[in-house]
Amino acid sequence: MTFSNIILFLTALFSALMAGLFYAFTCSVTVGLKLLPNAEYIAAMQAINKAIQNPLFFICFFGILLLLPFCTYLQFSAPSSTQFWLMLFASIIYFAGVVATTIFGNIPLNNALEKFGLLNASTDAINLQRSLFEIKWNTLNTIRTISSIASLSLIIIACINANKNG
Repeated sequence: MTFSNIILFLTALFSALMAGLFYAFTCSVTVGLKLLPNAEYIAAMQAINKAIQNPLFFICFFGILLLLPFCTYLQFSAPSSTQFWLMLFASIIYFAGVVATTIFGNIPLNNALEKFGLLNASTDAINLQRSLFEIKWNTLNTIRTISSIASLSLIIIACINANKNG
């Protein structure tokens, strides 16, 4: 196994972990949270948004940000290999669909929700806060889910192609 193949494997692994996280939120967490009353929904999302900020999550989230471009670079050859193009498109999809969506969409929503004072809020304010958050956040998470799965699919194809070629 070459150094390049090890990095390709790690990129696939980290990508799979992130895609799995977004997928789990889409098909189970948000579905379950939808059933909660408004105040309990906000409290649960505030707790989740705090809990996810931990070393295991950060290793994968930031690790893939380093691994994708590095792996893409390692796959480059002249003329450009299929693995390079697969990794380049996987990187573009991931950075646009996951990273940009997270930075410019989900994080601002999470920050606004974190500042919301649930304990002192009226029922109307709680209802409004949920309506401002839930649909937008879920839509953005769906974008992250689809993007991370598409990116992972290209990385898996690159792994298969690398195995065929060497």
